Amino acid sequence: MKKICIFFLLSIIISVTAIGFSGAGWQADARQSKDTEYLRIHIRADSNESSAQAVKYAVRDDVVAYLTPTVADCNTKDEAVKNVRNQLNNVARVATATLRKNGFSYGASARLQKETFPTRVYEGYTLPAGEYTALIIELGSGKGDNWWCVVYPPLCFAAPRGKNVVYKSKILEIIQRWREKR
Repeated sequence: MKKICIFFLLSIIISVTAIGFSGAGWQADARQSKDTEYLRIHIRADSNESSAQAVKYAVRDDVVAYLTPTVADCNTKDEAVKNVRNQLNNVARVATATLRKNGFSYGASARLQKETFPTRVYEGYTLPAGEYTALIIELGSGKGDNWWCVVYPPLCFAAPRGKNVVYKSKILEIIQRWREKR
């Protein structure tokens, strides 16, 4: 009976240790690779006036619609960055056209740069705070509240298909598989 108890206790200790190490390794990988895997988007409104905040979301919708085909088939962040870089002038034009259509006289600019982001939760997945490559879109002075999300993998850029849009993300799929194994 003693041998069975010892065997049982050792099995539990080994299992708990293995689970702990695999979880810690996954978290370390997520922290180390955040900029190598993600392309973020940051849209800065001209001001905090309600009209400037409302048009920020109109710009978001038009820019997401414009860029979705550009990043939909990308297999890596580098590929997404290259495709977005090639479209920067057009992104600024789309944003400016949306501003004009809504009666605003100021324009928009678009650029890629490193940007510091706070911790953010998307679709149940927590993206840790840190520095990321980002598509920055400034509307006018860019001094108002902002909106941010992820261009690649496409957490905010999923092409709709049919009535019931299902957003997919490789990251979420990996996390779900990891949770199922626990």
